[in-house]
Amino acid sequence: MSLRRLGANIRSIHTQTPAYPGHIQLNAFENAFLAVGSAVVSLMNPYRADLIAALGETTAGSSLPKLRDIMLANPEGRQILKDRPRINTRTVDMDALARLPANTWGRTYINWLERTGVTPDSREPVHYINDPELAYVMQRYRECHDLYHCITNFSVNVESELAVKYFEFANLGLPLAAISAIGGPLRILSNAKKRDRLFSEYVPWALKTGSTSRCLISVYWEKRWEQDVEELRRELGIVDSPARWPKSKKTLDVDSDASFNLANSNPGPGSGSQSGNETDNTSHAPGTVPPIG
Repeated sequence: MSLRRLGANIRSIHTQTPAYPGHIQLNAFENAFLAVGSAVVSLMNPYRADLIAALGETTAGSSLPKLRDIMLANPEGRQILKDRPRINTRTVDMDALARLPANTWGRTYINWLERTGVTPDSREPVHYINDPELAYVMQRYRECHDLYHCITNFSVNVESELAVKYFEFANLGLPLAAISAIGGPLRILSNAKKRDRLFSEYVPWALKTGSTSRCLISVYWEKRWEQDVEELRRELGIVDSPARWPKSKKTLDVDSDASFNLANSNPGPGSGSQSGNETDNTSHAPGTVPPIG
């Protein structure tokens, strides 16, 4: 049964007024059933972004209230919860960011989007979290995921996505990040170079930096566009990462916040240039980019 069909069946059972647009109320049994089903089907078909998104929501548990409390304890986080900003091409003036000086956070983000071919318009909406404020916290995490890639200077290939997932788990404590970090390496076990780089360089950096840096959920990224990016990294405690970038966008093995396939958003037009760390000559098979979770 598809997730869409399951959601329709659930909607026909429940008559409660939705707490927010797109909300689907689940009881404990339905939540557990959807969590298990999403995990199993995602393993069999890692291109199902809707299932991966559902897995993240149904396994969030107490992590979202903890993140909300972190936001409430921080002036910047409280402002985010009050304003509830969204990150997509309708809410962010991408052309204005492209005109910013090269050293700014906003220009760095635009360069990252262009180099990776990622678009911020591909994030799944939240459906299965009952509390509207917690639903927004999950949506905020989803829409900031690419910003975490950018601020840590990681690309979107498999190893880079896993590094960011380990970072997110250490920094945010979301179960989905842990599931991704555990299940994701299965994709690169046969590649000794990638496996060694992941566990000897990326994971140690991600766990240490993620646990010692400021919790990124409370960063109002949109108010930092004009800030010097290196100054922002120092403020947040993001030390230089061991990230390696492929030589060109065509060689990117793109990934996303999908738990198991880790495949990123639909490619967009544009080709930018961003200075990354050491380049990686590993070639990745080009192909259709799976949807994002």
